[in-house]
Amino acid sequence: MGLVSGIVVYFLIWWTALFCILPIGIRPDASGAETTGGWRGAPVGFSLWHKLAGTTLLATLLWLVVYWLSNQEWASFRDGWLAMPTR
Repeated sequence: MGLVSGIVVYFLIWWTALFCILPIGIRPDASGAETTGGWRGAPVGFSLWHKLAGTTLLATLLWLVVYWLSNQEWASFRDGWLAMPTR
């Protein structure tokens, strides 16, 4: 995996992980907009920095697995058991 393809794969994994992590631990404001001044469905105690840190950690771990798999001979589409048969 080259530098540019590694960055592109990391960005795609990070973006997907962000949408997986965003709904974790979110509770809507049940009392309504009168007490908090926000919308009725606005989350209570939302911390974007914790979500971004968790996303970065998860994306880095998943990217390392993808990078390791892409450098294995047995997982290669050119030489490994996944390779197309030659004539």
